[in-house]
Amino acid sequence: MALDQYREEEEEEGMSFLDHLEQLRWHLLRSVAAVLIFTVAAFLAKSIVFGQVILGPSRVEFFTYRMLCQIADALSTPVLCIDTLPFTIQSRQMTGQFSMHLTSSLVVGLIAAFPYLFWETWRFISPGLYDKERNAARGAVFFVSLLFFAGAAFGYFILAPLSINFLSNYQLDPSILNEFDITSYVTTLSMLVLASAIMFQLPVVIYFLSMSGLVTAAMLKAYRRHAIVSILILAAVITPPDVISQILIAMPILVLYEAGIQIAKRLERKRAKQELEDKLKYGENE
Repeated sequence: MALDQYREEEEEEGMSFLDHLEQLRWHLLRSVAAVLIFTVAAFLAKSIVFGQVILGPSRVEFFTYRMLCQIADALSTPVLCIDTLPFTIQSRQMTGQFSMHLTSSLVVGLIAAFPYLFWETWRFISPGLYDKERNAARGAVFFVSLLFFAGAAFGYFILAPLSINFLSNYQLDPSILNEFDITSYVTTLSMLVLASAIMFQLPVVIYFLSMSGLVTAAMLKAYRRHAIVSILILAAVITPPDVISQILIAMPILVLYEAGIQIAKRLERKRAKQELEDKLKYGENE
């Protein structure tokens, strides 16, 4: 997405602090308006958003469960098939269903509007960057949005259903029934999806840190063990208390960390090449 067309509008010489605040205010207002539009649309589409999307992982007809059963049939491994979820969802508060309807609509609105939110943020930040920095970060909106939706999809289709299956089948005693409150269910699902979407931004964070010279590939390699421990601890914090969920969220993050190392290497090679060309160029001029 081209952003240069906004440079002349947003980058004016002699802008005061109040002018920048006014500019920020309009970016925030447009961002809030976008979230509200998607939130209202999600609220009105209750049967689809709540009935199919939010409650989807709570039903055995969900896509992930059907795929696991097909894989179980192909491999003759019945243990992989999830054909029952022994729990019910209840609303124990008078305002429980309505408040969760609002909450889930807001979460859907935030996720759907995320590319526009980041685009507005980038429009505000980019005029303050040098041309070289702006060119190096070209395509940031696309890649950040792509990683965000990839993380949200991973959380929704992989992490959430497997976590729900584990928690619904976990029993201290057969006499104890699993009857989950709608607030707990929606909160857990939202946390898993949003946490996965945010965690998938790791390569972007490493890219900007490497571009600014704050981290190097050698540094990332040297602290790989520390990173693994930190990722496992973070996975334990943001996921339900089961090992499977922690491993599931930790594995792709570790892969993204390794991808970040390769990104840092590429930037360092590119920077070294540019410095050599500049040195040769200035040497010839002298």
